[in-house]
Amino acid sequence: MDALLLARLQFAFSIGFHILFPMMTLGMTLFIALMESLHFIKKEAFYGRITDFLVRLLALVFVMGVASGIVMEFSFGMNWSSFSRAVGDVFGPLLAAEGIFAFFLESVFLGILIFGRKRVSPRLYWLAALLVFIGGHLSAFWILAANSWMQTPAGYSIQEGRYILTSFSLAVFNPSTLPRLLHTVFASWIVCALILAAIGGYYVRRGLAGKEVRVMLKTGIIFFAVVPLLQLGTGHFHAIQVIDTQPLKAAAMEGHFETGPGAPLYIVGWVKEGAQKTVGLYVPKFFSFLYNFDFNSVLKGLNDFPQELWPPVNLVFQSYHVMVGLGMLFIALGLYGLYLLWRGQIEKKGWYLWVLPFLIPLAHVAHEAGWVTAEVGRQPWLIYGLMKTVQGVSPVVSVGEIWFSFLVLGILYAVLFVFFLLFALRLVRRGVTSG
Repeated sequence: MDALLLARLQFAFSIGFHILFPMMTLGMTLFIALMESLHFIKKEAFYGRITDFLVRLLALVFVMGVASGIVMEFSFGMNWSSFSRAVGDVFGPLLAAEGIFAFFLESVFLGILIFGRKRVSPRLYWLAALLVFIGGHLSAFWILAANSWMQTPAGYSIQEGRYILTSFSLAVFNPSTLPRLLHTVFASWIVCALILAAIGGYYVRRGLAGKEVRVMLKTGIIFFAVVPLLQLGTGHFHAIQVIDTQPLKAAAMEGHFETGPGAPLYIVGWVKEGAQKTVGLYVPKFFSFLYNFDFNSVLKGLNDFPQELWPPVNLVFQSYHVMVGLGMLFIALGLYGLYLLWRGQIEKKGWYLWVLPFLIPLAHVAHEAGWVTAEVGRQPWLIYGLMKTVQGVSPVVSVGEIWFSFLVLGILYAVLFVFFLLFALRLVRRGVTSG
């Protein structure tokens, strides 16, 4: 195994672990801001108890996110130094903006949420909840702007092998920033809606159905019903952007080989790259229809591009369809939960409440599959159409050094994740009303 492959696997492992926690952070800040707003407006104590419970959970998630995120900063300098030197002028301002305008805002006011319930005024505490929500989503915006620049670069010039920023606004608001931001934010809200509903359902099954529990269950179910529908819309918006700006990736996502009208949409399938054929269950002409509502619209196929520029087609195809399939499952279960809520039967459906906790890891699988689709789908490019992945790896880091750091990271992340689960489950068992 060469250094390039190892560096790619290590970074994929690191970011795959790290992304679990920002995806919980965003949604958690939403529900904290919502519950504290209700507490501030209605003066009902049980809303404050829900806020306090979610703040404790957020603090644990936030620590894990920071600890795992630091590793990626070192990875850029260690394993991807050629890439770092080339894009420093572009990435520097974007990541600096994330630290100054988002991370510090979120972390400072999270401190007030953790320690300030009895030390600051109710108005300031509510403001802190709102600013943590804003800071968390601003952080996602800047990080996704940087990553989106790698997918659809804009606002730059190339001078002596380095990418020089010529337009900050064009780099930030490149063609894929907005659709990717919306798609990611809604994915996070789905994860945390499930967390809220699952915890509420767990307490109901234990016979602890007080006001706090009912509000958590009801709020989680409503968001779980509504947000996946919104996610379907942002997914369509994002897919059109990919077809327009990264047609090779779009063709891989659907296993579409030949350019022409009436491209089919696969429900499930398998891509046989050697035979240049995709087999499976599909809806005729529907891929073309979803692009511009014309069953005969022409979409580019893989064969329009040199084969050496193809990503691992079947991997991209499968990861994309896992994401979409789970999204459809969430829509069905979310709407069914909303129906039960409307009929007043949600607390009586023990099987549904029992299933909810198992949907949380599936939501994580969905966004991990989406990340694989996005990142593997642009291969062999590190910066789409400009710099190949092989050009970004560090030239002096040996295979043995990467193996050693990979092993250390694996052990460290395994220990951290076990402790995270233990502390999270402990918080849930202690209940919403405990301090």
